[in-house]
Amino acid sequence: MCVGLPAKVVRIKDGMALVDASGARREVSAELLADIDPGDYVMVHAGLAIAKITADDEEESAALLQDFAAAEETAHE
Repeated sequence: MCVGLPAKVVRIKDGMALVDASGARREVSAELLADIDPGDYVMVHAGLAIAKITADDEEESAALLQDFAAAEETAHE
C-alpha cells in the first residue's frame, strides 16, 4: 500500500515545488503536474507531487491521518 500526503503548494521554481504539509515544508518534484500554482493542493508521494487535489480533499485526508495517529497512540497505551 502506498500513502500520499496532502500538501499546499507554497512556490514553484524550475520544476520543483515547495509544499507545506501540516507545517512541515519540503521541496518535491512538480514535473508530473503541468497546471499547479501556489495555493493549490497536491498529493505528495516519494518526493513527487503526483496529483492536484481540492481543499476539501486535503481537509479530509488530514483528518484521516489524525485519526490514524490517534488510533496508533491508543493501541500502544
